[in-house]
Amino acid sequence: MLYLYQKEAGQPQLTLVGDEHRYIFKVRRHKVEDTLYLRKLEDGLLHRYLITYMDKRSVILELQESQVLEVKAKTTLHIGWCVIDPKNIEKVLPSLNEMGVAKITFIYCKRSQKSFKVDFKRLEKILLNSSQQSGRSELMQLEMADDLETFLEKNPHSKMLNFSENHCVSNEGIDTIVIGCEGGFHEEEVALFKKSDIVGFDTPLVLKSESAACAVAAKVLL
Repeated sequence: MLYLYQKEAGQPQLTLVGDEHRYIFKVRRHKVEDTLYLRKLEDGLLHRYLITYMDKRSVILELQESQVLEVKAKTTLHIGWCVIDPKNIEKVLPSLNEMGVAKITFIYCKRSQKSFKVDFKRLEKILLNSSQQSGRSELMQLEMADDLETFLEKNPHSKMLNFSENHCVSNEGIDTIVIGCEGGFHEEEVALFKKSDIVGFDTPLVLKSESAACAVAAKVLL
């Protein structure tokens, strides 16, 4: 873990208890005079702290230095993701975060199962853990859209990932892309896009929605 998320990071002195204390004391086995790095994932600042006191219930940290150190992808990618089973989203979310996806908007497309509910608090916890391990300095943004039309009103220059001879999924010209759910897009949704804005992969294989999300992120960001 490259740093510890702490919402009060930047304060001259911090006292850590509970899960944060257990992580430092029992998992990492830090001791007095060890150095810890903290972020609050809001301003790009990395804070260096010194452990000045530790017992079985609490840890006291003293701020030594704060510096701007932004760690993020070189390009920006916003994925509009038609809602799939949340369990499958949770499996690949850490990978998408590590690759540097800036934002995901979950969309209830026509073939999304309305019974699937996205638990944003759970996803944010997954993102926090992933960011601490990958070093990412800002948290991925998560949003919800009622339908594809609403999403396109806010993101009119979006591309659609679908079956297409236009094999141009790359890091050029794509900053927002819509990925379908299992079963693909309804023909009325496909009709919302110009043919030139529908792109695909050069493969005869059919990808699951979560596989497609990872493939797009890798193509565009890495």
